[in-house]
Amino acid sequence: MAPRKQPRTRRLVVGLTGGIGSGKSAAANEFERLGATVVDTDAIAHELTRAGGAALPGVRQLFGNVVFDATGAMDRDKVRALVFADPQARRRLESLLHPMVREQSQFRIRGATGPYVVHVVPLLVESADYRERVDRVVVVDCPQAQQLERVRRRSGLADDDVRAIIDAQIPRLQRLAAADDVIDNSGTLEALHAQVLTLHHCYLELAGSRQAR
Repeated sequence: MAPRKQPRTRRLVVGLTGGIGSGKSAAANEFERLGATVVDTDAIAHELTRAGGAALPGVRQLFGNVVFDATGAMDRDKVRALVFADPQARRRLESLLHPMVREQSQFRIRGATGPYVVHVVPLLVESADYRERVDRVVVVDCPQAQQLERVRRRSGLADDDVRAIIDAQIPRLQRLAAADDVIDNSGTLEALHAQVLTLHHCYLELAGSRQAR
């Protein structure tokens, strides 16, 4: 394995990623149940853009009131449609949200109480500095047909819309090439849990080695 730059903290940080519908949340939930601290960038983004969230003034300045729902939160469906149709709008939104999400992520990683951190970042491999942010990369993977079915079932989106989201992410093989560890989520939830348990023991050992230095 190629040497990695040391992160700012001695705590082991595992970057968990995968394509839409691959099962990242199911894997993260199991890691958390086993005792790891989970820091999820999507959850942080939701917090920043819900009613009263810290990102809302910037969102309003970028897009106006049309992208807000009746509760005062950012309407994620409207914004998703907007940024998919307008790459420039997507870049503006990313320039606003990404630094805020990253700052909050680092704060939570520094305050983690678990033996290691699982940092859930859907676009981890797309980030130029991802190898500096995490010690290991674990990719949750499944065939594209399963991604389509899972996303369609949970969101009601049409197949073409789901394919557009998948196509906007990096290719599956490129993501797998960046992985230190892979969780194959093409089977049952029980099979996913068994793989997470195996990795959990591996990460506990690695975390213990780091703390002993």
